[in-house]
Amino acid sequence: MVRARAVNMAISNTDNTGLGLSINDKWIPEVDISYFLSKNLAVELILTVPQSHDLSSSKLGKQIGTVDHLPPTLLVQYHFDNNGGIKPYVGAGVNYTLFTTSDILSGAASIDKSSWGGALQVGVDIRLGGNLFLNFDLKKVYIKTNVYVGAVNQGTFAVDPVLFGMGLGWRF
Repeated sequence: MVRARAVNMAISNTDNTGLGLSINDKWIPEVDISYFLSKNLAVELILTVPQSHDLSSSKLGKQIGTVDHLPPTLLVQYHFDNNGGIKPYVGAGVNYTLFTTSDILSGAASIDKSSWGGALQVGVDIRLGGNLFLNFDLKKVYIKTNVYVGAVNQGTFAVDPVLFGMGLGWRF
């Protein structure tokens, strides 16, 4: 199954650096590929294009830079039995986020280049006809990075978004 979704990325912005860091919420495109191992068990790879976010500091009262990242996610899903064309599912897996660019305080601050974290998902596929499905899903992804000013670790900034997606899927 291949799906294309529009996804609202709502960021939790948990920061223990003392800088009051936050990045902006946004809508992003998403494509996923699910391979069914059996009638009910699937593996899903979630992909998007590299994302750019404005990074702000409440302590400094302004935008202090940008953060670009690529966050592929791999999930194992259980799809419940089809009930009148409606097929709910749950998933759990891992997210790897590659931070490709970070321009923070004109280069005076930096972040780790990658992050590993868990990912949880609930969703539903609704048959529209033939092999075409309407899809809704909700994901929680755990993304965090260390923040450095100079070479000194200031603490951890956790993005930890909740993602609500809606789109279309095609089952082969």
